[in-house]
Amino acid sequence: MLRRRRFKQSKTLHERLADEAARLREEAQALAPGRRREMLLRRARQDETAIQIESWLHSTGLRAPT
Repeated sequence: MLRRRRFKQSKTLHERLADEAARLREEAQALAPGRRREMLLRRARQDETAIQIESWLHSTGLRAPT
């Protein structure tokens, strides 16, 4: 049976997503308008949306449906 390789993340998911979004935005700013730039900006927005969802899931006000 194969064993999974496991390692402990040094940064939280929020930090990793924020770093990735910032990196993608910087890379997109260096490009001329076009398909590649739009793709990078879209991925940055997806990372930012994931940050919001992750924050919502870990909020204290979140309750189980009744």
